[in-house]
Amino acid sequence: MDAYDEEPAGSPGPPPAVDAPPGAVGAPPSPRTGVAALSLPYQVGAALALALVAVAACVHLGMVFLSVAPANTVTRQHGKAIEEWVYPEFEQNWKLFAPNPLQQNIAVQVRADVLMPDGSTTTTGWNDLSVQDGKAIDGSPLPSHTVQNELRRAWDFFVTTHGADNRPIGMRGSLSEQYLRRIVVRRMYEQDATSERGTIQRVEVRSSTTNVPPPHWSGEKVSDTPVYRLLPWWTVTADEANGGVR
Repeated sequence: MDAYDEEPAGSPGPPPAVDAPPGAVGAPPSPRTGVAALSLPYQVGAALALALVAVAACVHLGMVFLSVAPANTVTRQHGKAIEEWVYPEFEQNWKLFAPNPLQQNIAVQVRADVLMPDGSTTTTGWNDLSVQDGKAIDGSPLPSHTVQNELRRAWDFFVTTHGADNRPIGMRGSLSEQYLRRIVVRRMYEQDATSERGTIQRVEVRSSTTNVPPPHWSGEKVSDTPVYRLLPWWTVTADEANGGVR
């Protein structure tokens, strides 16, 4: 054999074998994971289960949406089925996410019998406390929590603890009356000129409810006549009349 065919002593041998990266030609296949690791029958079963879950989720979301959507053709034709699906387990209330959109404007108004310094008694006109709160909020970059909510929450407290006949329901009824009375008495002393000059003996509170007008494109017609809820005259206690809530 010729000399150039012989490898010289000490010459390096062939390079060691290096594992090929996954996916390279000739590389061993990567191990399967997830659904792909299952046998074919189990893969089919898993795909069917996922499809059923997706269909059920879509049906449920559609039913819940229709239950809170405005009246339409679908709800008129299938309203019974929608109610049976949603109620009572899946009932939705917008208060879970945000206050219900207002459909009425409710104003709290008050008038008072005032004992004047000369001994005579005069009855004030109706003072719209809600309008006064609205004026204090308009244009104010940081309106106080009291101006925004004190009167409104007091009226809501009264309404929820009294029946339509203005009689208290439960133990919280008398508390709501006292709370509302003290607020309106203090406001009359602060904002009514007649009350400032004398001593308030009695107050009468009423609410004025007016429908929010619908958008012009809806074609819906609602009454714009206010509806009043008149409460009985409340006698102001001695400590309140003498400045206990001023």
